[in-house]
Amino acid sequence: MSIQEKIALLEEMLELEEGTLTEETKLEDLEEWDSIAAISYIALLDDKFNVSISANMINSFQTIADALSYMK
Repeated sequence: MSIQEKIALLEEMLELEEGTLTEETKLEDLEEWDSIAAISYIALLDDKFNVSISANMINSFQTIADALSYMK
């Protein structure tokens, strides 16, 4: 899966328009990135990538690139 496809998954999860996010997008600038988004991200990783992650790890994320790094 390409980086753009992974970004599209995050945009869909956050209910954002296509093309809204880039790898450099800061999570603190997204009002959509909240505790519900973190839970959705955990579910997305488990469902699509068979990856488990803790909330503490998610809290350390700064940018979309950090979120993408777990989408393997």
